[in-house]
Parts: sequence; structure tokens; C-alpha cells
Amino acid sequence: MRVIAISVDTPADSRNLAQKAHYTYPILSDVDTKVIDRYGITHKGAGMGGHDVARPAEFLLDRNGVVRWRNLTEDLRVRARPEDMLAAARKL
Repeated sequence: MRVIAISVDTPADSRNLAQKAHYTYPILSDVDTKVIDRYGITHKGAGMGGHDVARPAEFLLDRNGVVRWRNLTEDLRVRARPEDMLAAARKL
């Protein structure tokens, strides 16, 4: 299992965030929201200056890239608990 984040931020901004927060997983940049749109989690105009951003979401994908579990929320402070994600991953 691998953890990967996707953000609308530039690669430099994502790298800075990862360093400051001591994240050990990669944060991929999707400034054009192509991947974010594909997963249906674009929050149009909700970012600074009216830019599109991603809704808070977590996904578990299988080896073929098929979504097997997801957690969607409107509140960026509300995230799936690690133990819930691990329990869901064990069921895959």
C-alpha cells in the first residue's frame, strides 16, 4: 500500500508543504485539475482568487486503479481516521 496526495498547488508549493509538515509521502501536482476532475472532486471557484481546488477526499484504489473505497467531505478539517482507512484497506 502506498499513500499519495494530489493537490492543485504547484510542485514547489507541495514540496514546501511536505517539508514543513514532515510528510513522507509524495504530493503530486494537478494545477489543471485534470485528475481531480476525473475523480469528481473539483470544488469550482472555492480557492484563493476564485481558483478551482479539490474537495477534501480520500480514496483507496486497487492495483488496477479502480476506486474500492472513498471518503468525501465538504469540510477540509474532517478527514478519514487512519484506522478507518486501514480497516477498509484490509478488506480489499
